[in-house]
Amino acid sequence: KYFFPFDSGSRSSKTFKPKKNIPEGSHQYELLKHAEATLGSGNLRQAVMLPEGEDLNEWIAVNTVDFFNQINMLYGTITEFCTETSCPVMSAGPRYEYHWADGTNIKKPIKCSAPKYIDYLMTWVQDQLDDETLFPSKIGVPFPKNFMSVAKTILKRLFRVYAHIYHQHFDSVMRLQEEAHLNTSFKHFIFFVQEFNLIDRRELAPLQELIEKLGSKDR
Repeated sequence: KYFFPFDSGSRSSKTFKPKKNIPEGSHQYELLKHAEATLGSGNLRQAVMLPEGEDLNEWIAVNTVDFFNQINMLYGTITEFCTETSCPVMSAGPRYEYHWADGTNIKKPIKCSAPKYIDYLMTWVQDQLDDETLFPSKIGVPFPKNFMSVAKTILKRLFRVYAHIYHQHFDSVMRLQEEAHLNTSFKHFIFFVQEFNLIDRRELAPLQELIEKLGSKDR
């Protein structure tokens, strides 16, 4: 179903972050299964809603991990087309350019190529997801007070990978016949962040027209 250009000779090997697994048998795993089942119904607006009686933080955590895995996979299919030469800056069309800073290792935003930026971004997200104090995997371990702001930052940054793929690599996506997969994943992502108001409208501007189009089809 998925096409992976696992070309050991390219620099792509580093960009593939290991899939973040949710432990089987855990409550979060049950939530993920619920999410997958409701997605199968085809109604995405309904699929993103908080299941009755569930903890909002946990629902956002499970979905954030899932989106990270989806984007990781989607970017993986076009990594050979996203190079230092083809994408010397991280952009989403001519009007939007992103500079990387994570606030700890790189405090002052740096201008870098798209593959470098996405590598920084995915590594940074992976580190957040692996941090048990931020994303507790054990039942009964509370989420930290700043969880929502951490999740919002992660989702805001993951959006930029979608934006880059749509603006700079959509022709490659179409050649690989991955557009339906990309559109479904992005639509799910957008409905989810809209449902819980997780990304500022200004941040979504690079794909505003697409977002409106996806939303209007679903009313």
